[in-house]
Amino acid sequence: MGKVNYQQLFILIARLTLTGVFVLAALPKIKDPIAFSASVNAFRVVGPELSNWIALILPWLELIIGIGILFPQTKSSSGILIAMLLITFIGLHISAWARGLEIDCGCFGVEHSEKSTNYLWLVTRNALLLSACVLVLFRDFKNRAETYR
Repeated sequence: MGKVNYQQLFILIARLTLTGVFVLAALPKIKDPIAFSASVNAFRVVGPELSNWIALILPWLELIIGIGILFPQTKSSSGILIAMLLITFIGLHISAWARGLEIDCGCFGVEHSEKSTNYLWLVTRNALLLSACVLVLFRDFKNRAETYR
């Protein structure tokens, strides 16, 4: 039996986690784009018409790049897009938090809850996912650099 490479195992777990999160986030939004459009509009960053377009396009992008981070041909570009989305999501949550908005972020579909938005959790969760993404990207770029030596 071979020796377990824990670094590679950790990278695989990070990739699978990113895939799971992005696919599970995309599916309910694909199923109900009208509700997701309302969530996008609640951030008060873009108008209703652009919210509709975002609600139609973003979930499919999340689905494609979530799956794409698993494949060698698309893992780097998917990882970069995931990192960019996570940075955007963190910025949006911080902005909504600073403006005192109590909204449903729509991250995993619409949640009908009476409790207040836990922005600290949303920012922390996305920062942890971003860290996993950066780790995966760093490892991919390091492996690519070693291949070309």
